[in-house]
Amino acid sequence: MAYDFDLYVIGAGSGGVRAARFAAGFGAKVAVAESRYLGGTCVNVGCVPKKLLVYGAHFAEDFEQASGFGWSLGEANFDWATLIANKDREINRLNGIYRNLLVNSGVTLHEGHARVVDPHQVEINGERFTAEHILIATGGWPQIPDIPGREHAIGSNEAFFLKELPKRVLVVGGGYIAVEFAGIFHGLGAQTTLLYRGDLFLRGFDGSVRTHLKEELTKRGLDLQFNADIERIDKQADGSLKATLKDGRVLEADCVFYATGRRPMLDNLGLENTGVKLDKRGFVEVDDLYQTAEPSILAIGDVIGRVQLTPVALAEGMAVARRLFKPEHYRPVDYAMIPTAVFSLPNIGTVGLTEEEAKEKGHKVQIFESRFRPMKLTLTECQEKTLMKLVVDADTDKVLGCHMVGPDAGEIVQGLAIALKAGATKRHFDETIGVHPTAAEEFVTMRTPVAG
Repeated sequence: MAYDFDLYVIGAGSGGVRAARFAAGFGAKVAVAESRYLGGTCVNVGCVPKKLLVYGAHFAEDFEQASGFGWSLGEANFDWATLIANKDREINRLNGIYRNLLVNSGVTLHEGHARVVDPHQVEINGERFTAEHILIATGGWPQIPDIPGREHAIGSNEAFFLKELPKRVLVVGGGYIAVEFAGIFHGLGAQTTLLYRGDLFLRGFDGSVRTHLKEELTKRGLDLQFNADIERIDKQADGSLKATLKDGRVLEADCVFYATGRRPMLDNLGLENTGVKLDKRGFVEVDDLYQTAEPSILAIGDVIGRVQLTPVALAEGMAVARRLFKPEHYRPVDYAMIPTAVFSLPNIGTVGLTEEEAKEKGHKVQIFESRFRPMKLTLTECQEKTLMKLVVDADTDKVLGCHMVGPDAGEIVQGLAIALKAGATKRHFDETIGVHPTAAEEFVTMRTPVAG
């Protein structure tokens, strides 16, 4: 049968665009459908604007520390509207770049909501198109729990478009989005409280990292409340919000921000017209080749619920394009040693196994840890400390994990991720000459294990 397209991609986020561009580059006839914004979550309401806001929040510290270096500054004033307007301008520029990338790659762009009609047919804007392969890359969506007054709360999507900076913010959640936005709001001057229903945030991260970040955020004056959750939200006559906690306490705020998880974006997608199956969490079920239970339909990125990171979606998109249209270049995605960063203030950078994971996997471990005050802060009153940690297999000397909390942690750990991916041992670290004076050199000068 002759199809209109070799590949029809639903979703123009990171993974979908990468798959479409490379498939077209390999000679396939490709279309992409997008109902919202080009670039998906990452470019529009995720990584990119979030990091711009983190940069904005960080200036408060820079101004505070400048006097230690001889700078006299007038009173600093922050204008939320300026930051958001400049952020919007940059996102619009990136949207245009994504459009050009697609069109210049020979991809047909359909703007509207696409729905799968059958295993080889998609309907969009009243038209139907056939395709040999359909790729679902629709991403995720913030989820706010179904509590009384949930309509008064916002998620991460809305946070990027607030008209003004709230004076008092309750951030609910314990994952990286909650921690990052708590740092943003606090750094920009809002009275911020982070509520998390568990004992300690960032479940799944190394225990030393979690504890160290808790200590540093507390030093900065961020109100951390663990084992705390909201039962209901009521709007007051003056527009403020009253949050009643499950323990009976009442907190007042101008904004309640939820970062308690994301769901796969499958609304009105028509998957019921196919054999596609969902897993028990509601994500699209795929095999190692991103194939769903319906042979003609594939899925990648956040919608499959594996590792929900932009670079992972890019790698998955590349793998699909190569396997379908350039099989001689196909390489499976390696999910081991994926580095990641949390742009909290201070930042977290991590790659490989946590101490807890290494022990669970049966490794006999040596732990190397260093806590120190960064050189930049020695002329200031700031008492922030950086944490660096290596998890090493005591039998093979292989470095299993590398973790950091401190300025530019993501930038530093990216380089170390290459070393860990290549199988570096602690001896390799020890024999590497440091760049002096830097914080990064601490990773190659830790000689004495602190625990095992």
